[in-house]
Amino acid sequence: MRNSHLLEEKAEINRLLNNIKKEYNEGIQPILSYNHSKMFGNCHKIPKLKKIQINRGLGLAAQNTNILKKSIEEFTKITGQKPIITKSKKAIAGFKIREDMELGLTVTLRGEKMYTFLTKLIFFTFAQIRDFRGLSVRSFDKAGNYTFGLKEQLIFPEIDYEDVVQVQGFTITLVIDSNSKKTIFNNIFNGMVLLKFLRFPLNDSGYYERYESLQDISQVWDRKKHLRRKRWAQE
Repeated sequence: MRNSHLLEEKAEINRLLNNIKKEYNEGIQPILSYNHSKMFGNCHKIPKLKKIQINRGLGLAAQNTNILKKSIEEFTKITGQKPIITKSKKAIAGFKIREDMELGLTVTLRGEKMYTFLTKLIFFTFAQIRDFRGLSVRSFDKAGNYTFGLKEQLIFPEIDYEDVVQVQGFTITLVIDSNSKKTIFNNIFNGMVLLKFLRFPLNDSGYYERYESLQDISQVWDRKKHLRRKRWAQE
């Protein structure tokens, strides 16, 4: 039984590696709609990845044209798309920032480039991180989007170690679209379901496996909210 389970798991990983979009359409969507017909009976309620946004803040270092050009080259190599230079909206004297001052870079990936970057991120990039133990499930926001940061660009295979002048990281946001009930709990739950099916390395997602139903999880959340209100009242 254990060997058959391992073979099924390897086959699923190979299908994700070959074409993650095809596996989502032909493998993940039918499983969710069949096994959880009450929640995902309608195909439009099944969570899906809408876009991936990658940001890097350079601060005052963006005024150095060499650093800015190098960052643009790195973003182009990693994502396959030229980034947009972000500028300040207003002047802040305390931070020595002027209006329309170049401060960072941003890239929004959709379609085939998004799925290509996601495959590279899950199966190749995370393995290059030293002492990697997974990503926290607590990084979801209220809309169900997942945001995490990487400390260095050297973990990507496109970056040559000798060409790196300064080690810099960036923030990656996975924007998840789901047309279910617009509550915080449902949004986070849909995001967790999608990322778990995509083999995203969430280290503490097993915390919720000990509960039998969604009602048990929601009751635990209500208790925590009640305890927090009591603490605030005491303070």
